[in-house]
Amino acid sequence: MSVQARKYTVSMILSFGTSAAGEAALALGLPSLVAVAAYAVAVGLGERFAGALRAALVTGWVAHAIAIVVDIAGVGSDVVVARFGFAPALSMTLWLVLAVYVVESRFFPLPGARRTLALLGIVVVVLAWMFPGELRPQVASRWAPLHWVLGIASYGLFGAAVLHAAMLSRAERQMRPSAMAVTGAMKGMPLLRLERLTFRFVAAGFVVLSAALLLGAWFASPWRWDHKTVFSMLGWVVFAGLLAGRRAFGWRGPAATRWVYAGAALLLLAYVGSRFVLEVLLHRAPA
Repeated sequence: MSVQARKYTVSMILSFGTSAAGEAALALGLPSLVAVAAYAVAVGLGERFAGALRAALVTGWVAHAIAIVVDIAGVGSDVVVARFGFAPALSMTLWLVLAVYVVESRFFPLPGARRTLALLGIVVVVLAWMFPGELRPQVASRWAPLHWVLGIASYGLFGAAVLHAAMLSRAERQMRPSAMAVTGAMKGMPLLRLERLTFRFVAAGFVVLSAALLLGAWFASPWRWDHKTVFSMLGWVVFAGLLAGRRAFGWRGPAATRWVYAGAALLLLAYVGSRFVLEVLLHRAPA
């Protein structure tokens, strides 16, 4: 962790002091604490308390959004800066996946995902609290913020695709005769609708990722074939192959979902993985 990030984390940990600085740190960290508490309540509730579970998840989601704004906007810093790194990127990605879930669950039943998402919410909020990233007082290009936004948006869309692919795999397992003898008829969203939604998120994520890569290549100065670029391009190739294979050969089922998981893993390594190594393992500021 960088010196700045370490100071920030220490100030947050010591925020229960009585000094003005401690009170300010506590105020800035309050949304994170609320988000973690609400997500923890959602994890503790069973599916039979669906209404309370959803309310806790939505509360955590709103507090999570405020925590992201406070952290990334550099609220409380002496200068006007943006703060970003692997943990805030991971936090924003999961928040976008939760946003998809919150909206979609109002129209279609999505059983079994709430507690998992709440548990992941706790993990990413705590990570962003511990590793707030590096301060970025200036950017190399005026187009860089748009490139970042498109990149994070593609992460969120592919994250939603992974969520639906996991539910699709679960539904397909429940459709097997041996599983149906134990669990009964499959409940929740119809299988074909889940499959269509999965590939819609894949297609939307692919378009947004393509725009992010084109923007980065066009305005990068200079262009570099670093780990982030290589893994991003590999992820793009995987998703391009998946969409082409589905259109040409009708790919579906476990083979298709494995492509979704592989592409998402490559994209996770692209930014989150490379920045984790730089920020946490090597203690170097990202370029």
